[in-house]
This record gives sequence, C-alpha cells and structure tokens, in this order.
Amino acid sequence: MAGRKLWTEDEMIVVLDLYFKLTFGRLNKSTPEVIALANLIGRSNNSVALRLVKYAACDPYIINSGRRGMVSGKDKCMPYWNKFSKDKEALFLKAEEIKARLSHKSIEQYLSLTPEDFIGREREAVIQQRVNQSSFRTMVLENYENKCAITGIDIPELLVASHIIPWSANEDNRLNPANGICLSPLYDKMFDRGLIGIREDYTIQLSSELITNIGKEYYIQHIDSIKDKKLRLPIEHKPDLSFLEYHYNNIFSPHN
Repeated sequence: MAGRKLWTEDEMIVVLDLYFKLTFGRLNKSTPEVIALANLIGRSNNSVALRLVKYAACDPYIINSGRRGMVSGKDKCMPYWNKFSKDKEALFLKAEEIKARLSHKSIEQYLSLTPEDFIGREREAVIQQRVNQSSFRTMVLENYENKCAITGIDIPELLVASHIIPWSANEDNRLNPANGICLSPLYDKMFDRGLIGIREDYTIQLSSELITNIGKEYYIQHIDSIKDKKLRLPIEHKPDLSFLEYHYNNIFSPHN
C-alpha cells in the first residue's frame, strides 16, 4: 500500500498564499479557488481544504475571534506561518513564482505584464508591485464579498480596493486587509482625494468642497444619497479605526 504523498515546501507556500486570500467561511473543498489550486498542484480538493483549516489553527485573528481551525497537523504549518505571516510581500511573490512555474509560464506571462510595463523601471520592482496590487485587491474584494461598501455594486470590473492609509504612507500596512475598503471607482476617487471621510461609526461625511455643489443633478444622484450613510462592513477585518482616523485628519480634513 502506497504511503501518503508528503507535502512539499512549494505546496505549503501556495496554500498559505490562498489562505490569506479567502475568508474563513470559504475554506472548503467546493470553493472555486480551492479547486483551481488543487488541480494546479496535483492534490485533491479536500486535501487543500484541510491544509487551509490547519493554517487557520495558526492564525491569532481566528483564534481571538473564538473560532478554531484544525489543530491536528498544525505543527507542520506553523513554521511557514511564522516565516511569512509578517512578510506577506515575500509570501505572495514566492507563491506567484511557484504558480507560474507550475503553469509552465514565465512570471511576466503569468502576471500579464508586457514590455511596456518595464520601460524605465527595474524588473523586480515592477513584478513586486503587480503582485502586491493584485494580492491586496483579491483580499479586499473577497472580504467585501465582491460588493462596493457604499453602493453594493457587485461587478468585479467596477470595483477598486481602496487603501485607507495610502500605499506610499505606511509600508507596514500596505497588504493589511483592514487598511482596505472595496469601492466603485467614483467613490474610490472621492475617498482617495479626501472629498469624503469615514467617521468612527463607519458613516460617511461629505467634505465642504463637495457640499458647494448641492442642487446640481449629479450631486442629487450620486452624492447627496451617501451623506451619513453607513458603510456595508466586510465579513472579516473591519476597517481599522486608527487608519480611518489617519485618513480623516490627514486626507479628508484639508478639504474642509
């Protein structure tokens, strides 16, 4: 009788990558992303799902919420958790490189990068930026069930993973899902430019600059309707109140 196929380092890394990109309720064998990864690495759907819930047993966020993963097998996962949970940039890049290789593609092909993307820029920086942006978007949209937190629009092509504290202002929280809000492009732009702020009760405040346009047709249709509206909160990782305070004081307040 053949023994069990041991998990390789590459397999452990790509499953941990997927763990960070799924919400707890979707760590199961019927989730499309689980099925796709299982096919890529030659494992069963159930095997990948079990590894995911073993990673959940390593996650302080899950443990502190009163939930638990599968403790059996946790010891195999913990070294990878300790290595990568605080360095997601390294994890996400390594995982994309592994998936590209398994797909028989270059990393540039796998990330759909073109020669124009590299003009005047270093190759490694371009690849890391694309990986980070894609990973952050995946985490934030998953967290909000692919719906705009203001309008409820659920067309992925019309959704943006907005940073609360800008990408350039806080390197440590670039890939923190609590530093992201899923928004449609109009409201992403308003939030990014400080034309709307979010209070500590997650309600929207309009800037005085916006209010000067009261009475105009676009104001009535797209702006007045969101005044004091409460954000639709995500499944996990609510927007961090300290991040919202930073945005309110440093990005929103100058427009009032």
